Amino acid sequence: MNASVPHQVLLSPSLQEAASRNEIAARLQKETGGEVLFDKFSRGRYSTDASIYQVEPVGVFVPRSEQDIVAAIDIARDARLPILPRGAGTSQCGQTVGRALVMDNSKHFNRILDFDRDAMTVTVQPGVVLDHLNAWLKPHGLWFPVDVSTSAQCTIGGMAGNNSCGSRSLYYGNMVHNVLGIDAWLSDGTFASFGLLPKMLEAAPPRIRALADTVARIAAREREEIEERFPKVLRRVGGYNLDIFHPQSVRGYTEDGSVNLAHLLVGSEGTLAYSKQITLKLSPLPTFKTLGVVNFTNFSKAMDSTQHIVKLGPVAVELVDRTMIELARGNPAFRPTIEKALIGAPEAILLVEFAGADKAQQLAQLKALTELMGDLGLPGSVVEMADEKEQKELWEVRKAGLNIMMSLKGDDKPVSFIEDCAVPLEHLAEYTDRLTEVFAKHGTRGTWYAHASVGTLHVRPILDMRRDGSAKMRAIAEEAAALVRQYKGAFSGEHGDGLVRSEWVDWQFGERLMGAYGEIKDAFDPDGLMNPGKIVRATKMDDTSLYRFKPGYQEQPLATVLDWSSWNVHTDPVTEEVSAPGTGGDSTGGFAKAIEMCNNNGHCRKFDSGTMCPSYRATGEEKHLTRGRANTLRLAVSGQLGPDALTSQEMYETLDLCVSCKGCKRDCPTGVDMAKMKTEFLYHYRKKHGLRMKDKLVAYMPRYAPWAARLAPLFNLRDKLPGAAAVSERLFGFSAKRKLPQWRGDTFFRNAPAASSAGAAGEVVLFVDTFNNYFESDNARAAYKVLQAAGYQVHLAKAADDKRPLCCGRTYLSAGLVDEAKAEARRTLQALLPFVQRGVPVVGLEPSCLLTMRDEFLSYGLGKEAHQLAQQAMLFEEFLAREAKAGKLQLKLKPLPQKTAMLHGHCHQKAFDAVRPVQAVLGLVPELQVQLIESSCCGMAGSFGYDAEHYDVSMKMGELALLPAVRKAGADTLVVADGTSCRHQIADGAQRDAWHVARVLEAALDQG
Repeated sequence: MNASVPHQVLLSPSLQEAASRNEIAARLQKETGGEVLFDKFSRGRYSTDASIYQVEPVGVFVPRSEQDIVAAIDIARDARLPILPRGAGTSQCGQTVGRALVMDNSKHFNRILDFDRDAMTVTVQPGVVLDHLNAWLKPHGLWFPVDVSTSAQCTIGGMAGNNSCGSRSLYYGNMVHNVLGIDAWLSDGTFASFGLLPKMLEAAPPRIRALADTVARIAAREREEIEERFPKVLRRVGGYNLDIFHPQSVRGYTEDGSVNLAHLLVGSEGTLAYSKQITLKLSPLPTFKTLGVVNFTNFSKAMDSTQHIVKLGPVAVELVDRTMIELARGNPAFRPTIEKALIGAPEAILLVEFAGADKAQQLAQLKALTELMGDLGLPGSVVEMADEKEQKELWEVRKAGLNIMMSLKGDDKPVSFIEDCAVPLEHLAEYTDRLTEVFAKHGTRGTWYAHASVGTLHVRPILDMRRDGSAKMRAIAEEAAALVRQYKGAFSGEHGDGLVRSEWVDWQFGERLMGAYGEIKDAFDPDGLMNPGKIVRATKMDDTSLYRFKPGYQEQPLATVLDWSSWNVHTDPVTEEVSAPGTGGDSTGGFAKAIEMCNNNGHCRKFDSGTMCPSYRATGEEKHLTRGRANTLRLAVSGQLGPDALTSQEMYETLDLCVSCKGCKRDCPTGVDMAKMKTEFLYHYRKKHGLRMKDKLVAYMPRYAPWAARLAPLFNLRDKLPGAAAVSERLFGFSAKRKLPQWRGDTFFRNAPAASSAGAAGEVVLFVDTFNNYFESDNARAAYKVLQAAGYQVHLAKAADDKRPLCCGRTYLSAGLVDEAKAEARRTLQALLPFVQRGVPVVGLEPSCLLTMRDEFLSYGLGKEAHQLAQQAMLFEEFLAREAKAGKLQLKLKPLPQKTAMLHGHCHQKAFDAVRPVQAVLGLVPELQVQLIESSCCGMAGSFGYDAEHYDVSMKMGELALLPAVRKAGADTLVVADGTSCRHQIADGAQRDAWHVARVLEAALDQG
């Protein structure tokens, strides 16, 4: 296909002159060692990024080596098939979607190749994640300072493609100022090392020499146009960087004024070449940081003050507006942090950071900031943060700003299309005021945040893209563009062009430069195969055929078993009032809306010790990512994957490795609750396909547990008789590499302690779950003893019929038997309600069981009584920590022989912010030093780790952080884990016994 063919053709469903999808897939399978993902479910998962667009790729290829990439480029060229390089898939403008062969670099193409400490340079493959790189560099006292808010998931290749900027670009510059060289392949297979001219041409092939001459000639011809048209602001990332040949027009890209041709590739969005490796300029890590948070009661005042604040020499000045403040307050992960930064109820805050090697200088700058705000009429408006931990936590809230704003429920969402307009600081206040008027004119409002220091405020008008949002988007974009032109700013100031802004490249740079960009594209990529439709020959931003919610988008009928009504709300885009929620149980309501809360930001790809997303961290596959699951569910419930997709085997495989850790419920900034979604899915899947024997044995365990306990020696033979474990694996699927929990004949309730007498401290109900009754009754006895020693009258939670112990229903949920789980919930609620109505706390030991009362019980439609129970239900350690904080806990404890305790938090404890109470309670033991293991899911997740099919993945999850940390612990260190599954994983993987916190406190009781 020659360059004159419109590139829009390459975005259409028809593969013009291309080999069939099956033939391409077959060649890739035969000629490469990469992963070939051409099935409809995989294509669907890669059809979106963090933009409003959705374009199904021809196929997906995950290369394992450089040879795989070379072969794939050759195969695509033979088939005349476009190529689309992809990293984390977090682009907000549609750069990483297209009718092409999507090549995912993030899984295997992610190594650090070369490092020079003295020269302060590093060379990496494009799939390296920014936070990975900076963690690797930290021991050397260096970092890569283009610190974008998506640093936990974005890749260096994607950052180079978009010319990313980050919060501290005021000091460190953009990506283009920090890239030294790029080695890349062209679409015809030519390989070259792009760098400083003329040095890069010394060993370059003729094709590259001719290419460099062509670009230089175009730049020389258009010198006057470049000087006239290129915006004179730091944040200008639209089009191609032709100004590298005339650095006097804007801030230079090289210190000596020479030309680095790699800088032409930066910001080219994969339209010119495919990066093999990227060489970066590093900076010293700041020795000290100081943060001043300026509170404003007037938004416009905040904008006007920025031009004065930057004169103090800060590294960053970042805005957080009232909408983002309130949304952060509503997120349990962010609430404690954001409230430390506030004075009263501000309309906006500015985060002003000073950094460097001189702490005294920074403190002086912070003092100057306080004085400046007094001079500007705002005395007492600065919250000073010198503590490094508090600073980091607040920056995490700011970095999550976009995703926090996307947590608005309903169809009205903040939409990205003018969010990166950059204007000179002296016009910032007037620009924001006038743009706010534009929003009001079109019946909406904008949410503002981000880079006040460089005149780039991320603003997303709240629009309904299913209905009238598209027309409003066009109208607002045109009026915003007029303002940007008036103030001599840049329409694209950070996140690039992509599908949403490429048509505005012509508006920004004019006909002559647009023609020059076309020449450059054709010189690099004469067949138009590299990510077509971006920057040049673009589609319209409001081409509805490319939208995620295309015209006619509609959810398929589904009678849901759980209550999803809290997602079926509408937030008025102007008044911010939330309408009354609809009713649960219908397909047009909350289930689809809950799924659609995933905006593809990719926060679930983060590599650090947060809970989310353990299966992705173990496999590195989009399929096993919270985002990947949500996309697949969305496509299924909207009928885009064909009939019965929701209950298909492919959907089961998509959700199979979700361990229902609930990490996304807390860690996902938009609140995607994949554990609940999996329960809903399993209910419908089991209705169609039934249960396997293994699933029945797990699900119905509370029913047969009384009989198993009576026959404990017989049931425990599985792990004692040679060959029995192997037989159980063949028959039932339980891994022979695991020992099963051992049934106890002396269950807690069989030898229940005598009725507790009235206690001076009050009453409490002890809820003893199935696991702590039948398998680890010592934990329950310890808890009873500790509560009694603390002066409480301890009631035991028992069913009215007393035929068998109460059950939270968790085992039924794991198999999708929601009706059975509801029955157990009703039984439990009936037994506990008399205590709850008297205000007696209900205390439990197993996090996954007790916290079911605070989560799933509320989705069963059990009425206000369930909410009353949720308010009274708490974990053993939560109750004790609360009583201790109130000064009510009268517990006499003595030092233990062990002086150190390593604590692993259960996933559900983390999801409900219930790990800190464990730390607080352990801290009551004299002389005991508590160390929190920074870990994700242990990998067991109830019965998940016992499954033979899941054993390897389970161990990979454990080996990410938990098991290595436990192995390093000394023999005299206590290992504490409240989850029964966690304790089993630690025993299997690290050969250490872990204790429930109740047993630790029991051992520390001062009996004297």
